[in-house]
Amino acid sequence: MSDLANPVHDFIGKTVAENPVVLFMKGVPEQPRCGFSGLVVQILDHLGVDFVGVDVLQDDGLRDGIKSFTDWPTIPQLYVKGEFVGGADIVREMFQNGELKPLLIEQGVLAA
Repeated sequence: MSDLANPVHDFIGKTVAENPVVLFMKGVPEQPRCGFSGLVVQILDHLGVDFVGVDVLQDDGLRDGIKSFTDWPTIPQLYVKGEFVGGADIVREMFQNGELKPLLIEQGVLAA
């Protein structure tokens, strides 16, 4: 089966291309529907990052599609400037060891 005809992957690609920081999550930033999504939202809010939250629970195709798009089995998934950064564990680790903020500054999505 060709990936060329995958509207879900097209939507994901378009979303990450048009928005500097995107979090594919369960729920919405104002009301996360799982602890891992909530954790990443808290970290991004703490750092003052403007981001777009996409609720994968609204659509089973999207929930499965984001996993195949990145070949990453879990949600949430954070993208910065079109690049997949990681899920909750990776984002938390990068935040705790001081790697996340410099990455966001370097990518121009957070003021130094």
